[in-house]
Amino acid sequence: MKFVMFSKHLQELSIVEAARRAQKIGFAGLDLTVREGGHITPENAKTQLPEAKKALDDMGLDIPMLTTNISSVDSPHARDIMGTAKALGIHDLKLGYWPYKPFGRIHEQLDDVRRKLDGIEKLAGEIGVRMCIHTHSGNTLSAVEAVVYMMLKDRDPKCVGAYVDPMHMTVEGGNSGWQQGLDLVQDYIALMSVKSAGWFRTDNPETGEASWRAKLVPVHQGTVRWREFLACMKHVGFDGTVTFHSEYQGGGSWKDLSLEELIAQTKADFTYLRPLFKEAGLG
Repeated sequence: MKFVMFSKHLQELSIVEAARRAQKIGFAGLDLTVREGGHITPENAKTQLPEAKKALDDMGLDIPMLTTNISSVDSPHARDIMGTAKALGIHDLKLGYWPYKPFGRIHEQLDDVRRKLDGIEKLAGEIGVRMCIHTHSGNTLSAVEAVVYMMLKDRDPKCVGAYVDPMHMTVEGGNSGWQQGLDLVQDYIALMSVKSAGWFRTDNPETGEASWRAKLVPVHQGTVRWREFLACMKHVGFDGTVTFHSEYQGGGSWKDLSLEELIAQTKADFTYLRPLFKEAGLG
């Protein structure tokens, strides 16, 4: 098992400097963004990704996964990204998202996604990488693990996988929905992210009505039941990459943080959770 830091939150730094900061926290490497606006853009993957991999290799670090926006074989430079990753020994790549559009059309949307996954699975098999669906709450078709299972069922887990996110899973299924979701996709779990959220109330001053919104918070303050989640991950034999996401500030946004605040909070998350992984027999 490898613990890495998501490079999105170190975007103002070069890849090498981002890796240095992650290494100081105790991470084994980076979950590197290879997408528009990322550390490496898709059109530069063939040239810049080998340079990044060599730089981290020289530091004794790794890039075990990439975060991409690939959502079909027709996504810009999809084959280049996947092929370059394979050549460098990077096996797992996060896919992009398919939006959940207006109510009433989910069946046709799923049919469309399944067709796209047919092509992705075939290309991944030819190249030798695994493309992973992120369980992301909100208006994405991968918000509910039962739907993710419908996407993955009967596919080759060596070519397509599930990238489970306990925060997003808890937002959508806070009691036992997250657990049933893990149970359904257990044969496909390849990657796991780390972050948590709490529910925040806002009152409408005109109507008096209350609304509740999930916002990201430090992992020890949120709603994710870490010991239960990690026990389930141990049960399914998870031994993949764990990527830490620093996307919070008291219910605010990671964009509100200074770099040093972000580094400090990520270190606090890692310090809190590393013993829980060991307690669960993971890593």
